[in-house]
Amino acid sequence: MTLIERTTNLARPVIKGLNLAAPLLDLGIRLWVANVFWKSGLTKIQSFDTTIMLFENEYQVPLLSPTVAAALGTGVELVFPVLLVLGLAGRFSAFVLFVFNFIAVISYPDLNEVGLKDHIYWGILLLVPLFHGPGKLSLDHFIRRKLMG
Repeated sequence: MTLIERTTNLARPVIKGLNLAAPLLDLGIRLWVANVFWKSGLTKIQSFDTTIMLFENEYQVPLLSPTVAAALGTGVELVFPVLLVLGLAGRFSAFVLFVFNFIAVISYPDLNEVGLKDHIYWGILLLVPLFHGPGKLSLDHFIRRKLMG
């Protein structure tokens, strides 16, 4: 048996194990990043007057009134994490949260270095479902299988 054959035989079960674990990793990423946005949305609805005040004084969202920006931001943080966790419109949900995350960074000029690193980390995590899809443990996958098979 050649070195290539032995290496291939050793790698085959490892690759199979990684393929079996991939859907769990996809789900874990969706759960992790959705949790961040969900908690932020819950904080915003605890005191919506305070949220509006933040949009008036801290966040610099162009083109929208502070009340509209606060309502839209809160809505995004409460709706799209749920969709992301379910894997329903997974790529679209990841895209919306990615754009929202980007807007949050540019609209908050007082964001410190640690906060910026967090937003970069969340953005990178959102790229996984955006480019790869939500994975096999998702409603998107279930719906696609039912429609195509």
